[in-house]
Amino acid sequence: MRISFITRITDVKPALWQQLWGCRYPFIQYDFLNLLEASGCVGEGSGWAPFHLLIWQGDALIAAMPGYIKTHSYGEYVFDWSWAQAYERHGLAYYPKWINAVPFTPATGPRLAVAEGVDVRALAPVLHEAWQLLLKQGMNSLHSLFPDGKSLAVLPAHWPVRWGCQFHWFNAGFTCWDDFLAQCNSRKRKMMVKERQKVQALNFTIRVKNGTDLSAADWRDFYRLYQNTYAKRSGHTGYLTEDFFVGLHAILPGQIHRVDVSREGQLIAAALYFSDDTCLYGRYWGCREEHDGLHFEACYYQGIELAIALGLQRFDPGAQGEHKIARGFTPVFTCSKHFVAHSGFTDAVAVFCREEQANIQHYVDSAREALPFKEGVVCADVYSLQRV
Repeated sequence: MRISFITRITDVKPALWQQLWGCRYPFIQYDFLNLLEASGCVGEGSGWAPFHLLIWQGDALIAAMPGYIKTHSYGEYVFDWSWAQAYERHGLAYYPKWINAVPFTPATGPRLAVAEGVDVRALAPVLHEAWQLLLKQGMNSLHSLFPDGKSLAVLPAHWPVRWGCQFHWFNAGFTCWDDFLAQCNSRKRKMMVKERQKVQALNFTIRVKNGTDLSAADWRDFYRLYQNTYAKRSGHTGYLTEDFFVGLHAILPGQIHRVDVSREGQLIAAALYFSDDTCLYGRYWGCREEHDGLHFEACYYQGIELAIALGLQRFDPGAQGEHKIARGFTPVFTCSKHFVAHSGFTDAVAVFCREEQANIQHYVDSAREALPFKEGVVCADVYSLQRV
């Protein structure tokens, strides 16, 4: 077996990459990663330098990991700023670091692909060699963000696991919105009905569209909404470029969906979703007008209805947001794995992760008590996405 690192996804043939992953998880697809690079979202000047790991056996690609060299911690959704500050206080450099992740995408999924018939255990020494090469090339730490269970199992056991929490909606065999609503207690059911009625009273036209049915002009409109909302919320521009959104028209047919909210033909707000065979992923939102309940309608309630219509098991609406709990989104664990090269910080990071895990466990247990379901109703008995 031999190792190579590539600085562009186009340095590997699309068919080789696609065949290796063998799934429809949207954010690992060749076309998605290529669009991020081609549109300038990652690459020169972004602090995200592609450095994907490939493992070969002869001419056959047998394993791969998407990877990036980072010179900052923006766009990761696993916050290690305090670690970087601790390094700085000791006069040490925390960056550059290498992360195995999908840029700007806190959605649990495959982070390591292994060809069919390859013994995963045989990869351990090769991966160890890859980690050593990265360290020799000046990486001060190595990270894998939001890996699924299979990917997590292959990563070194001595790398500390850092747990987080998100809020996901699970489909308990519902055939329509009213089926879901019937599982909720009276008070929360009335709250959700009232929120939706507020938006209905505004007489907007709300439509779900397939990504490939939208023109370049439609995507430019969405980009302006996205940037407008980003600027209001954070005071700076979003990570994704106009070319990225326009490029969505040509990739992942049937896996990109947009909820458009319009008035007299003018786009007022929109929410962007991706899907695979089991999950709907809510990713980006933008609006030009603020209306009470509009965000919940476009980003959560329409997402629930879309997941039901598509027959999907789960709806991942994105990171953060305790307000999701009262609307039926179950607190679940996410995770990441980390290795810091400096021996003086190895134990400190491990202790930090253990202590944080205890706090996350307590938070998840408490948050699940606030779910809106009737007594005795359990729409999802899942604590960890690594077991989904």
